Amino acid sequence: MDIKTLNDDFRKSLLGGKVMLTRGISSKGQKAINEILYRVKTFDNFTTDNDPYNEHDYGSFLYDGQKIMWKIDYYDKDLRYFSEDPEDVSKTIRVMTIMLVEEY
Repeated sequence: MDIKTLNDDFRKSLLGGKVMLTRGISSKGQKAINEILYRVKTFDNFTTDNDPYNEHDYGSFLYDGQKIMWKIDYYDKDLRYFSEDPEDVSKTIRVMTIMLVEEY
């Protein structure tokens, strides 16, 4: 499978990796978190400007007047280093961080 498909599968299901919420997202309460997760899972506004490598590893949107962003990174199985081969699921763990833009 290619990186784009692996990222889409992970983002849409939230399975097969780790999802990290920053303090700014976590402080919004469960209802807001659920809505934000839904927006991340259904995000489809990929363009050449925000996705130049066609990997579907980043997105942003407005929620309740604040800009939210999410980013998928690729780590080795020990979560110590970046993965040497993001297409190889036997060597890679995907980590998606969801944050307020000002937390970046």
